[in-house]
Amino acid sequence: MTTTETHETTAAGSAPGTAPAGGTAGGAAAGAAAGTGAGTFTDLTSFTGDALPYGGGNPFADYRRVELPFAGLADLADRRLGAGVVAANDEFFAERENLLVAGPAVFDSERFGHKGKIMDGWETRRRRGASAQVPHPDPADHDWALIRLGTPGVIRGLVIDTAHFRGNYPQAVSVEATAHSMSAAPEDLLDPAVEWTELVPRTAVGGHAENAFAVHVERRFTHLRLRQHPDGGIARLRVYGEVAPDPGWLAELGTFDLVALENGGTVEDASDRFYSPPEHTILPGRSRKMDDGWETRRRRDTGNDWIQYRLVDQGVIRAIEIDTAYLKGNAAGWATLSVRDGEDGEWIPLLPRVKLQPDSVHRFLVNPIPATHVRIEIFPDGGISRLRLHGSLTERGATSLAERTEAIS
Repeated sequence: MTTTETHETTAAGSAPGTAPAGGTAGGAAAGAAAGTGAGTFTDLTSFTGDALPYGGGNPFADYRRVELPFAGLADLADRRLGAGVVAANDEFFAERENLLVAGPAVFDSERFGHKGKIMDGWETRRRRGASAQVPHPDPADHDWALIRLGTPGVIRGLVIDTAHFRGNYPQAVSVEATAHSMSAAPEDLLDPAVEWTELVPRTAVGGHAENAFAVHVERRFTHLRLRQHPDGGIARLRVYGEVAPDPGWLAELGTFDLVALENGGTVEDASDRFYSPPEHTILPGRSRKMDDGWETRRRRDTGNDWIQYRLVDQGVIRAIEIDTAYLKGNAAGWATLSVRDGEDGEWIPLLPRVKLQPDSVHRFLVNPIPATHVRIEIFPDGGISRLRLHGSLTERGATSLAERTEAIS
């Protein structure tokens, strides 16, 4: 069940103890205002109300979800990028850190603790009114959590997942964002002077469901404030978008990984995503298990598999690392790497076909050629776990990145 209704919103900009402004329905949005305090969002799902009580068997059998248009976008709230939940006003039943755990939420119907049912998510206690005469919470009452993104970025979509919270999910949620120091403390973010931009106004959500929103705000953000009204539980938060690195930081580094996700590299396309996504190849650190890399299905033809990347901006590559960690009987046999400068540039070989070993790091020095795109081809199939392209931005690339960043800051 999906909708295409787009809502125009106004930023609340309020402290955690105040209620955000509501949204009004509008027409389809072509974009969003870039200024602070204005934006648009689109409901991608329209799940509301309780899910049925758990009746045994597969707990995901009645889970409500739809196909979402976020394939290929980075999860800016991925803990592997450095994301974290830095504060919450209440986490009585389940810890705030669960919001960013990788993978779907786990449900064990027999697991209870001294506080009650143990849930894999962030769950707050039930709110109450001020007195016996006013037993219900005030309409402005809500719980909140502050999330640091793993890297600054432009947010394209949000998924607020209430998996397994069937009758104890929030009635509504809202989300705001700000740009601050990546190491900001909770008290820094809660300062009334901090300017917050509303991404999703107070919006009803459903229990045991993948509640999704498209965001149309062309701004660079570092932190989110997630509110649940008035209380309840959220299993997972996913923040899909495009990395917007700090040009000054990259300039000071000089040599860095031009294709790393945390530096602004992206996967544009790939021949195969059967076992695991190609985006894994540009994650930080080494792969820790087989499905933490990229693996294709077995080919039964004479073709080969490939990934095409876009670098953070125009740069020159001087050293290449191809890692096949944990790919032991299914590593690619050989690989080549080509580059091009611009969308219509000619592909130029940078690394000739080289033999790859299973579960190994392969390092190559190459002649630097200005490039914006890279294509790795593996023969005939299999996978790699990581690709590192060490080099530096050209003068043109550094200027382009600085101008892009300024436009969204």
